[in-house]
Amino acid sequence: MYHDKTGYYYRDMIVGVNEKIPDKNGKLITAINFDNAATTPPFKSVLAELIDFSKYYSSIHRGTGYKSILSSKVYEDSRKIICDFVHCDYHKNTVIYVKNATEAINKLSYTISCINKDCVILSTRMEHHSNDLPWRNKFKVDYVDVDELGKLKIEDLKTKLEKYNGKVKLVCVTGASNVTGYKNPIYEISKICHSYGAKILVDGAQLVPHFPIYMKSSNKDKCIDFLVFSAHKMYAPFGIGVLIGPKELFLRAEPDYVGGGTVDIVTDDSVTWAEPPDKNEAGTPNIMGVIALTAAIRTLKYLGMENVDDHEMNIYNYALDKFKKMPGITIYCDTDYNCDKVAILPFNIDGIYHEIAAKALSEMSGIAVRSGCFCAQPYVKRLLGIPQEEMEYYQKNPDANRPGMVRLSFSFYNTYSEIDVLVKALKKIIKNKSHFQ
Repeated sequence: MYHDKTGYYYRDMIVGVNEKIPDKNGKLITAINFDNAATTPPFKSVLAELIDFSKYYSSIHRGTGYKSILSSKVYEDSRKIICDFVHCDYHKNTVIYVKNATEAINKLSYTISCINKDCVILSTRMEHHSNDLPWRNKFKVDYVDVDELGKLKIEDLKTKLEKYNGKVKLVCVTGASNVTGYKNPIYEISKICHSYGAKILVDGAQLVPHFPIYMKSSNKDKCIDFLVFSAHKMYAPFGIGVLIGPKELFLRAEPDYVGGGTVDIVTDDSVTWAEPPDKNEAGTPNIMGVIALTAAIRTLKYLGMENVDDHEMNIYNYALDKFKKMPGITIYCDTDYNCDKVAILPFNIDGIYHEIAAKALSEMSGIAVRSGCFCAQPYVKRLLGIPQEEMEYYQKNPDANRPGMVRLSFSFYNTYSEIDVLVKALKKIIKNKSHFQ
């Protein structure tokens, strides 16, 4: 089920993991971070590379000084590093830098709307709002449903592709759910999409930091067309994200943001746009964010993504084993130890409001978790079994306590001893339940 690895070797790579923070009584205790699905702390290697590069930091593109030429080269060379990490064809695809995965999806939605407004976009009922809302105001959007465990119904994907008879041009699916951690069978989905003439976008925000991904496949029908992810979830929280897709598509559409760096020639009454990715990256590029991201990628490659996944799932299964034996806990995902997922565990303490439980863990034991709906309200609504009329009540009563859950999200630097602290705290909360109600 899990192996005897402590994780302390990994912890030495991370900033702040042994930082002391005050509990509710002012006593200093070691902070425990189980909110990695939201944002990860930085690698020490990332900070070291940022400091080292800062003495060469300069303007990107067109500068003639040595530092500017060096900064521009590092910036452009980074795109190949990104492509190699996600195993994509560097010559056919373009890497566009953005602030985060949310901006990447918004940028792609605008680009596609410039080319084909009269098409159908399929999203799913398990998506983060960022892979749902950007499509709603530009296209007809339909959703692939989930089953009672919250897993994607692949047959429903096929049904909807058949229903729209070639009008679906893009299927948007998360690589791994930020609520349940389920990994979707993205290569199988890709093959299905391509057989119906549709392309696939994978939201890799929760997958890329934890598991290898292959945009290019020996079977071209299983290739991933578009991929987005954010550096702040992969140990480089310095404001950079990535959109990868076929260069040919971005050649056909005007940029969503315009200004410096996006043009080739501007006259009094006309504009000739630069080629992608330049025309899609308006303004001064975030070179320090790129330095951070590529440094993080080098460290993750050094560790080996399979090793990262293995250790995180060992930690997850250790926690799951404890939770399954604990009365008063409801888990909102498949509890099979062999479930294909990343290390995310959503739960509630029976009879205690999720926000109160999360606050108690922080105040008592310095444990950071996330509570609520995790920017995936339609999905959480289904997992909790909340009827539509109840959701309408919350819309009309914004001050009411809204339903949700507590989410644990583990990283490779987390340890079994941290899980033991968590379990001890939960048992104390459950024992003194009346105090938290």
